[in-house]
Amino acid sequence: MKVEGVAVVTGGASGIGAACCRELSAAGARVVVIDRNLDGAKAVAEEVGGVAYFADVTDDAGMEAVAAKIEAEVGPVAVMIGNAGVLAFPARPFDVSMATWDYINQVDQRGVYLSCVVFGRAMVQRRKGAIVNIASIAGMRSMPIHGYASAKAAVISITQCLATEWGPAGVRVNAVSPGFVQTPALQAAIDKGERDVTLLQANAAMGRTVKMDEIAKAVVFLSSDDASAITGVNLPVDCGWLVTGSWHTYGGLRQPGN
Repeated sequence: MKVEGVAVVTGGASGIGAACCRELSAAGARVVVIDRNLDGAKAVAEEVGGVAYFADVTDDAGMEAVAAKIEAEVGPVAVMIGNAGVLAFPARPFDVSMATWDYINQVDQRGVYLSCVVFGRAMVQRRKGAIVNIASIAGMRSMPIHGYASAKAAVISITQCLATEWGPAGVRVNAVSPGFVQTPALQAAIDKGERDVTLLQANAAMGRTVKMDEIAKAVVFLSSDDASAITGVNLPVDCGWLVTGSWHTYGGLRQPGN
């Protein structure tokens, strides 16, 4: 797979975003890492031979400004990965403050939409471009992570709406929905006892969690011309977590041959 031109990754300083930066660079893109952690963004940019900019996806004026600056200083943006987001942990609704709920949605939902709009504007004018948003399997099933699940469901809807809106202009908009991914954040939660890795693995058909580069490779595919006829899709990359749950009604997964 080959990705030509400038590729912007929001939240590219760590985790899935950093993995996307590495894979996009390996595919031939000129990577622009944007993050509110500028030092982290610079470190990833140096690693992949790209450039870094400060950006906060909750800041409307700041996002408009950084999009214009990248277009002027680096070049026309061909690909935008809407990855920046914050996590949430299982909690009962009465234990989740509205301030927390609002913040999660401001970053994970509104921030993705804003990123699409500020970078998509020039793509529409050029009648060419690809956007890939990072959603989640949490947006596809019921989960006790209130705020986060609804925000990710909204990302899937945003992706579909913009794909339809901008399709006539030749701009493709897709989403990738990761399952439970081996990120530093997930590992920290496991180390703190906030996640049980055996449960995460047992509830996936493949019996394991997802690697960060596996998400990034799916992102690169949807960004590339190999996916030139694909728009408006939400691609789960989850080691078969989504297809496994209903089997528990019948005693759980079976080993082949048993």
